[in-house]
Amino acid sequence: MATVADDESETVEVKLRAVGPSRPTTIRLPPLISVADLRRRVAQDRRLPEDRLRLVLRGTTLPWGEDDRVNLRDGDSLIVAVAPKPPAKHLRDDGDDDDDDEEELKFKIPQTTTWWKKRIFIFLRDKLRFPDILLMALFSVTMKAWIIITLWFLLAPIARKYEIGPLYILATGFLIILLNLGRRQQGDISAYSIFNEDFREIPGTFNAERIDRDLQAGQL
Repeated sequence: MATVADDESETVEVKLRAVGPSRPTTIRLPPLISVADLRRRVAQDRRLPEDRLRLVLRGTTLPWGEDDRVNLRDGDSLIVAVAPKPPAKHLRDDGDDDDDDEEELKFKIPQTTTWWKKRIFIFLRDKLRFPDILLMALFSVTMKAWIIITLWFLLAPIARKYEIGPLYILATGFLIILLNLGRRQQGDISAYSIFNEDFREIPGTFNAERIDRDLQAGQL
């Protein structure tokens, strides 16, 4: 019985070598100990954070498992290292930030969109896997524009039937230009004097009359 008690109370001396300028220390530990208990005792002895403690024994990094056990011998050297804290979130440059950026760049329809538009959007995005750039193009067009586009495609076969396809396309081009000219506000003048009252030119216009005036004034 005394022999069994002596075996249970037997310990070995292990040298702890920390990474850095600190001097090595010794600690007495049971020859058979779990890695979790070993890490806990070393953290308490050296006053180090247990959750970031790394232990290296005989050239092998000890695992984190609770059930893992290790055999210690008298005179063993245990290298102790503390993993640095991760940088702040706003300073990280990893895949998580890239994923967040990509999530922000994804096209999203407004919350005020009608229910049928939302269903069409979900169907195109989740079922048909439409890219975001195409979804943006589809849902940025107004209902009036979609009606005009639909009518254009309905009338196109008729124009082809009567062999006026080129004229139909030219008329469409001129119509697009006219609809996008915009309207001038009161007092605005055009860059083209022909569209202005009394053919008034904007300041800085360089033409034949300007060259003639500069020649007469001796500036050229």
